Amino acid sequence: MAKYSKGDRVSWNSEAGRVSGRIVKVHETDFDYKGHRRRASKEEPQYEIESEKTDHVAAHKEDALTKLGK
Repeated sequence: MAKYSKGDRVSWNSEAGRVSGRIVKVHETDFDYKGHRRRASKEEPQYEIESEKTDHVAAHKEDALTKLGK
């Protein structure tokens, strides 16, 4: 079961440092992302997150994310 939900505010490490954003989609089945097949399941979901500072959308596994306050 997914630890985070759509709308949750989270942060993660990127090449540019710590980034924060809101989850826009929770994937519990395999999906295509930027030309690559990403693996996801109910036990190991992946999340699409939109950056708060840019319109960039990233996809990450649960263990890469930290939940932030509203």
